[in-house]
Amino acid sequence: MSGNERGTATASRAGNTDGAAGKRDGANIALTVWGVIMFAFLFLPILVVVVYSFNNGRLLASWDSFGFQAYVHAFTNDVMKSSVLTSLKAAVGTAILATIFGTLGGIALARAKHGAKWALGLTALLAISLVTPEIVDAIAMLPWFVSLGVDHGITPLNNGLVRLIIAHTVESMAVVTFIIRARMAGLDESLEEAAGDLYATPWRRFRDITLPMAGPGIMAGALMGFTLSLDNTIVSSFVQQPGYTPWPVYIFSQVRVALRPEVAALSTVMLVLTLIALAVVGYVLRRVGENTSDIVKTMTGES
Repeated sequence: MSGNERGTATASRAGNTDGAAGKRDGANIALTVWGVIMFAFLFLPILVVVVYSFNNGRLLASWDSFGFQAYVHAFTNDVMKSSVLTSLKAAVGTAILATIFGTLGGIALARAKHGAKWALGLTALLAISLVTPEIVDAIAMLPWFVSLGVDHGITPLNNGLVRLIIAHTVESMAVVTFIIRARMAGLDESLEEAAGDLYATPWRRFRDITLPMAGPGIMAGALMGFTLSLDNTIVSSFVQQPGYTPWPVYIFSQVRVALRPEVAALSTVMLVLTLIALAVVGYVLRRVGENTSDIVKTMTGES
């Protein structure tokens, strides 16, 4: 090959490389722009609510001046405070129950033998509960509560808070179960087997080995149950009773009239509480040696 031919081939390869690099750069820029747009679409409305919580006007959509009157009025409004407290109580109760049942179910599924029919059936039922529209669940739960509470005399089911906790637990238990199953599926069973070889009782193995290993997943599941309960509107609007109106249902009722800055103020407070809970869980996971990728996998239920 002559010198001219070699030079031509080298130039051609360089041109192809530059063209491929240019295409990659263009694709990266496009993906970056798309990511920024998506983040703006998701988080700008939340930022607007936070900003307008400092609006001293009478209506949320009409800015008057900056101040803290909305927070003062919100914390002196008994109806709003009752709704927020109802949501927080229901969320805590839901987190406890969903975590208990979800932990037992998640560990059982993770330790089930491959191809076990009961595990496949339980997984299918949990998956169905995830994809079932909430309106269907709400319509099914309401007559169930009425029948058991009124017709059969199970008086606790006539309590609005009890109804909310049970309904929200049913809605969030599948998510918690899958999170904990994913956490346990990636852990080595040899520690549990070694404890059994040392004559540890099943309860002792569960308490000293299994629960500590599942701890990060349990905390993530509890936080998820808490958050899903705070966010539930459709089921809550069906099963609620007078005196136990949760915050999302209260906001929905106010939309029909006009939203006031007090709604944004209390919503901002609840957002801050949720972020604090998330930060605490992340801190605890860090303390037990989890890295960033492991924390994300635990929170999202990836194995």
